[in-house]
Amino acid sequence: MLQPIRHTLKDQTPLYVFVSVLFLMGVVFGALMVNALTLEQQQDISRYLGDFFLSIHEEGVDFQPMTFWSVAALHLKWLGLIWLLGLSVIGLPGILLLDFLKGVLIGFTVGCLVGQYTWKGLLFALVSVAPHNLVVIPALLIASVAAIGFSLGIIRSRVLMNRKGQAARPFLSYTGLTLVMAAVLLGISSFETWVTPVLMGWVAPML
Repeated sequence: MLQPIRHTLKDQTPLYVFVSVLFLMGVVFGALMVNALTLEQQQDISRYLGDFFLSIHEEGVDFQPMTFWSVAALHLKWLGLIWLLGLSVIGLPGILLLDFLKGVLIGFTVGCLVGQYTWKGLLFALVSVAPHNLVVIPALLIASVAAIGFSLGIIRSRVLMNRKGQAARPFLSYTGLTLVMAAVLLGISSFETWVTPVLMGWVAPML
């Protein structure tokens, strides 16, 4: 099961660099989007964040914004979409778009927190956004590279699609790696469900 991971890490370094840069571009773009918000939009975000932090204060140690399966479903749907897009040539731009959008979402979230609460917002982002994403992002990037590699394999060899014997091994390797990443995401979902809210509860009183 680990063989597909070793293969993609060793032989697809240029793809890793490319999707990583694309993701970072998304983070920067998302952070810059905060500055483009109108005053009314900024006020709406401020009210939303204020209500969110108030709920943390009120619920205390019982604060749990999402259930385990809700968190896991979000991650697995994103992973599943990457896997599906990798099965076809036309899905290749979609994979790149998903990586960029993931960066935009994280950059925008952190940018809003910092914009509203400066260094305290950054501290909250470090405990609420960063910990689980240190695992989620690499897992999704690994799955993206595997999907891109499989899609490029289809482009390079159309014969691959006509000979089941040749098509089976790359498909099984690709699917096997995706399943490993799914297991990783399930594991980190438990951390995000039960540990992250506790960390958020520690920092929220400062805001």
